[in-house]
Amino acid sequence: MDDKEKKLEQLFWNIALPGVAQLLNGKYIKGVLFIVLEFLINVQANFNTVILLSFQGEINQAIEQTNYQWLMFSPAVKITPCNLLLFTLFGAYSRTCHTFPIVE
Repeated sequence: MDDKEKKLEQLFWNIALPGVAQLLNGKYIKGVLFIVLEFLINVQANFNTVILLSFQGEINQAIEQTNYQWLMFSPAVKITPCNLLLFTLFGAYSRTCHTFPIVE
């Protein structure tokens, strides 16, 4: 696998589950922390249930199911899912660039 493929692999893994790219880069503590935070916030905020209900058109029920205190904690870690995603993407990308520099 060449360097560009490695970067893309880590990018896509990180989109799917923030923290995986950090694990692939050997940053185990940071990777596990991001994964745990992702699951903790999603479970406590009922985020997956809210998404499912909204896709089914049950908007009022989705609003009632939402735990806004946990969902509002989310911006500190990820702006559902942008902040954490961008932070982890940048970390994974910069680490990959450092590990696999492209010389063209």
